[in-house]
Amino acid sequence: MITHALTIAGSDSGGGAGIQADLKTFSALGAYGMSVITALTAQNTQGVQAVHAVPPTFISAQCQAVFSDIRVDAVKIGMLADSDIITAVAAAIRQWQPPCVVLDPVMVAKGGHRLLADSAVEALRQQLLPQASIVTPNLPEAAALLGCDEATTEAEMVSQGQALLNMGCQAVLMKGGHLNGDNSPDWLITAQGTMPFTVPRIQTKNTHGTGCTLSSAITALYPRYRNWPETIANAKTWLSGALAHADELDVGQGIGPVHHFYQWW
Repeated sequence: MITHALTIAGSDSGGGAGIQADLKTFSALGAYGMSVITALTAQNTQGVQAVHAVPPTFISAQCQAVFSDIRVDAVKIGMLADSDIITAVAAAIRQWQPPCVVLDPVMVAKGGHRLLADSAVEALRQQLLPQASIVTPNLPEAAALLGCDEATTEAEMVSQGQALLNMGCQAVLMKGGHLNGDNSPDWLITAQGTMPFTVPRIQTKNTHGTGCTLSSAITALYPRYRNWPETIANAKTWLSGALAHADELDVGQGIGPVHHFYQWW
């Protein structure tokens, strides 16, 4: 049975992150993709020029339309912009109870533009984090959720992941791409223990949408494997390939996207 994956996130007009990256990832990994758009961004490889949030009532209508008609095997939640949007999405998740919820707490774009209002962080903690099957923060996002300094070692990453787990989610994937070194270390933290996922760091400037792409890969693959270790290992292997082939694309003058279809084009 083909996986049905829903992304609830913002639109990237440049095509490298957000809804566009999620749908490309779903397709590349053999899942049928659906979308609920939370915000529109005027964005390219050089940064975000403007953001237009979608009214929460229309976000609720999109959720109702999808969930009431189509089987949803897994949901990825990305950019949410403000607390009213978080409230609308959290209500939909409570109502429809999808079997897998991957929460990627998108806060800042690659170029530094804030994508989540400071006032909305508490709403994210209280309303969505406890409903998540897995949360996939990078180091700045984890620090913002916890209200602490950014981790600078893998031991601190694990400690912060455990603190996030204690907030009510079922699992945490701490992404260590912001650490220095030849490798990119991620750590899975669950009630059963911790597990490292380390891959060689790919040398490319074209990393736009990496976080969106990893979380949507996890969303597409979890219904296939039904466990986090296999899901994450396969998602990271695929993402490493997308990064390794990113320079084959010629998109924009800034930080280009990863190559979602490197296995097909």
